[in-house]
Amino acid sequence: MRKARLAIAVMAPLACAPAFAQSSVTLYGIVDTGVEYLTHATPTGGSVARMPVIGGGDLPSRWGLKGSEDLGRGLKAIFTLENGFSLSNGALQQAGRLFGRQAYVGLKNGWGQLTFGRQYSMQTWAMSDANIVGPAGIGSLGSLDSALLADRFDNAVAYMGTFYGFTIGASYSFGRDASTAGNCGGQVAGDFVACRGLSAMIKYDASNWGVATSFEELRGGQGSAPNTVVPGAPGVAFTNSGDTDRRYQVNGHLTVGPVRLGMGWIHRLLHGDVRSVKTDVEYLGASVLYGAWQFDAQLSHIGNAADDADGTLGMLRANYFLSKRTSVYGVAGYMKNHGKGAIYSVSAGTAVPAAPFGGSNQMGFELGIRQMF
Repeated sequence: MRKARLAIAVMAPLACAPAFAQSSVTLYGIVDTGVEYLTHATPTGGSVARMPVIGGGDLPSRWGLKGSEDLGRGLKAIFTLENGFSLSNGALQQAGRLFGRQAYVGLKNGWGQLTFGRQYSMQTWAMSDANIVGPAGIGSLGSLDSALLADRFDNAVAYMGTFYGFTIGASYSFGRDASTAGNCGGQVAGDFVACRGLSAMIKYDASNWGVATSFEELRGGQGSAPNTVVPGAPGVAFTNSGDTDRRYQVNGHLTVGPVRLGMGWIHRLLHGDVRSVKTDVEYLGASVLYGAWQFDAQLSHIGNAADDADGTLGMLRANYFLSKRTSVYGVAGYMKNHGKGAIYSVSAGTAVPAAPFGGSNQMGFELGIRQMF
């Protein structure tokens, strides 16, 4: 009798509880690391061999949780929490944030999704198909413009929806970077645009081709870190809310059989506290699948007359898939620097690139392994 009463006591709250909607949570991630060798990696011309700290390898290592709950009538609640870490030393990335890659919650239905939290800028989504290389440790566009490695906003509200092949998106950040390093957490009393970030995107994708365009604007603010122009060189002071950093992008991609092509142009206009800079980045890439192999190549260029810093970057990459989730890879890159201010490094794998002396060239090689789950 005592056991019967205990069972009733345990089951009674469950019987009275409402029926919950169907929900799911997925654990996922990438574990990727390699060893790279760089020539002309110091102001005196020395070389270096190392495990990269930020990228960790060809793709940044991460783990995340992604969930959804069916609320009925086509409406879902969604969330994503994604952590970035360095496999070489186990440290957190994205200025020490626990979920520095993504951290948002929102609602989704046939009209799109509305999300709140730390999220990618629409600039990143717009170039996801055309940028063949992606956020690679060697040879990525982040070597020419560090914001292109992974552009995110803190304190952001974002909308994205797809209709008849067209994807439209917009995001607004009340404080684009609340980290200790950036310290541009949001508006101050009487100044609604301080530390603001906004972006917009229009994208069209057919069965084997697509085009995209995007716009992004960052605003300065009290305590804001200088904005980087040439990775590894002092940035442009950006502490006034009237300062603007704008990027305009156009790109496209095409798939023909096993070959995928991508190309794009990014125009940047930066107006800081006391200095203005204009840059242009162009890129062209190709990817080929051949059995268990994937071969990628990309050529990119930055023009920066204000700093006498032009750079041309070429890279080749080969992945051999041991399974659907595990691959080994090799990457080779070459940076041609033009001008006294050109210290672009072929590697974007560390917060302080292994920059050569002004106007010198650099070669980089990397071997690594990746496992996805």
